[in-house]
Amino acid sequence: MLEGIDMERLPVHIAIIMDGNGRWAQKKGLPRVRGHKAGMEAIRKTVKCCSDLGIKILTVYAFSTENWKRPQDEVNYLMNLLVEYMRKEVSSLHKNKVKIKLLGEIDILPHQTRREIEEAVKLTKNNKGLQFNIALNYGGRAEILKACKSLIQDIQNGNLDMNSVDEAVFSNYLYTGSDPDPDLIIRTSGEQRISNFLLWQGAYSELLFIDRLWPDFDENALYRAIKEYQSRNRRFGALK
Repeated sequence: MLEGIDMERLPVHIAIIMDGNGRWAQKKGLPRVRGHKAGMEAIRKTVKCCSDLGIKILTVYAFSTENWKRPQDEVNYLMNLLVEYMRKEVSSLHKNKVKIKLLGEIDILPHQTRREIEEAVKLTKNNKGLQFNIALNYGGRAEILKACKSLIQDIQNGNLDMNSVDEAVFSNYLYTGSDPDPDLIIRTSGEQRISNFLLWQGAYSELLFIDRLWPDFDENALYRAIKEYQSRNRRFGALK
């Protein structure tokens, strides 16, 4: 499947809305939580594939600020699953030079979940391979609002000249900081919306909506997404 991919024009930053775990399980007559378990395997494959290809940044939408509205049993399962994923995968990620970065407010997460994730971030912080961004308790509007408040506070404290504020300065107040914006945002499951994900950063991202449910997303699906990305003419509002 690598045939036809221009290795000189790979997207620098790929972001994924991992949708369809529950529907995948329901189609198989399984509890919804089994879909989340299968989705973790899809994450593992995708991280490895991006790392092998030389993609610089992969961002996944793991848990949104709206996901707290789900049944408590499902939320608890997701939090425990994150702990399991970190314990099983962090050594391999570290060995392969993957750097883990968190996007979102993690202070309200369960203690064990927060501790495992923070330890993984600390362990991998100096790695120079794939940067693996995990959007956890993340919402695009909340991110922008938080950035505005921090920026205003710095202006009021005399740490920032209001006249110096431009898009680059503002971007540094976002969770992504100086990371390049995503070139490609993929959403699985057939839904065609971005669901409060990377609202500022995705202004000029190529959007790709695919029918495949997230647990069925694999290396070949990623290769096809990259080929589709490379077939597009990115003009950023200008003429080619």
